[in-house]
Amino acid sequence: MGARDTAAPVIIKRKKVVSGGGHHGGAWKVAYADFVTAMMAFFLLMWLLNATTEKQRKGIADYFSPTIPINRISGGGDGAFGGESVFSEDQIAQTGTGATAQHPSEEHQAKGQNSAEDKDDTEKAQFDQAAKNFEKALTGVGGESMVSEQLARHIVTKVTDEGLIVEFFDLPGEPLFDGDSATPEPLTRELAEMLTRVFGLVKNQVAINGYTRSYPQMLKRDPVWELSSARAQTMRELLESAEFDKNRIQRVTGFADRKPSVKKPMDVRNNRLEVILLRSRR
Repeated sequence: MGARDTAAPVIIKRKKVVSGGGHHGGAWKVAYADFVTAMMAFFLLMWLLNATTEKQRKGIADYFSPTIPINRISGGGDGAFGGESVFSEDQIAQTGTGATAQHPSEEHQAKGQNSAEDKDDTEKAQFDQAAKNFEKALTGVGGESMVSEQLARHIVTKVTDEGLIVEFFDLPGEPLFDGDSATPEPLTRELAEMLTRVFGLVKNQVAINGYTRSYPQMLKRDPVWELSSARAQTMRELLESAEFDKNRIQRVTGFADRKPSVKKPMDVRNNRLEVILLRSRR
């Protein structure tokens, strides 16, 4: 009895063993998936902004806009034609609403369907392609040239918002006109005949600009205005004598020495003519 009372008590210690580090949940996976999706959407947006035109971007925006399609002159149908038939254009009076593709309304045009912007873009693309072909023909970039090597040395072309500019200029010892006059050299006549053949492939209007180099200030009478205008008029006459349609010539202008092509005002390179194939104006 005494021995049992003096015995040390037995203490049982239980340890909770957690294997594998425990369960931390899967919320981080959802957050990571959202982040990846957002980044993919961001890069897709950046690609679309870079790879599409303004009209295409507007079409995409219209597609996602929260609007309800309503046909204001619909016969009640909900099919592909909204209650109309393929003959509705001939049978329904045009009231300005619900016009079909043959007579698009302003709302259809805002969506890019047969709009004036589409036609302008098409005409611009056609003109740019024609201008590139003309540049190749005039400069021989594509291996096929309509001018001789001597003539090509006098020609520079460039495409601007106004149109295709074909510039002819003097070279040392090879002027376009005789001295300080408006009498054309044989080279200039050949250039006019060549230009008539090239521009005869299209119907766009043409403008002619004349420029001259500067003359010494001590001259009693500065001939730059009269000379630039006279040379531009001579080019017009040469084109018409080569059977170029005179009704296509929109304007003939002399700019004197006000817009030099090179820094030295008296350089012969500033004696030049510009014949511009104008873009179509609506």
